[in-house]
Amino acid sequence: MTTDAHPQSDTDLLALALRLAREAGDIINAIRRKGFVTTVKSDLSPVTEADQAAETHILKALRNATPQIPVIAEEEVAAGIHVAAGDIYWLIDPLDGTREFAAGRDDFTVNIGLVRNGRAVLGAMALPAYGQFYAGGAGLGAKRFDSDGEHDIHVRTAPAEGIAVLASRHHGDAPELKRFLDGHVIASIGNIGSAVKFMRVAEGVADFYPRLGPTMEWDTAAPQAIVEAAGGTVTLLDGTPLHYSKPGWKNPSFVCAGILSDKA
Repeated sequence: MTTDAHPQSDTDLLALALRLAREAGDIINAIRRKGFVTTVKSDLSPVTEADQAAETHILKALRNATPQIPVIAEEEVAAGIHVAAGDIYWLIDPLDGTREFAAGRDDFTVNIGLVRNGRAVLGAMALPAYGQFYAGGAGLGAKRFDSDGEHDIHVRTAPAEGIAVLASRHHGDAPELKRFLDGHVIASIGNIGSAVKFMRVAEGVADFYPRLGPTMEWDTAAPQAIVEAAGGTVTLLDGTPLHYSKPGWKNPSFVCAGILSDKA
């Protein structure tokens, strides 16, 4: 995939997003190696130099390359900078899983998503600690890039012995989750942080990721586009698709899934 000065096609926009996710991942890894200080934002969530440096890099590049497309980014919003979205806009989480990053764990991501008419249509992600990069979009399929090259990825059909469930490391032991899973045939439940969970569903390693609590749109836009391009779904609890441009950029509870059998 190639890009030009002002990419217009979805293929070029996705290539741009993937390149920037890679570059932001390199910035994050460099800061991780040299050390950093973690501070707390007004909403009591953590933030580091890596969040801010990655976002600065992505914002500058996107606004230069696609000046016609507004960019909504987590740290700018936290700083009180508000950008009108319109029918099409970028959604950026420069470091999803800051708690994981600050604790020295590997489950953190860079998320760059494109929303069009309320739907997440393109997504690029970096998993910097794993050396893995993902991209996907409507009509474009989904791919993983790693040290072994480029791979098409697809969700799997859940095995008969039960589904592999992923849940949040910080919100995954709530009684609501246990009640929600009642009636499902469960093979395993794993707890990990960040949007890594979406990618494990997208590539067929896991089957089911229920998030029973609030998230923000920049947490989910890129991974949703990739999961859907890989044949999976990201829906509200009533089965309707997760849409965007909601008040305050807040998501309700949702479920990310591969292909579940009637018995799952």
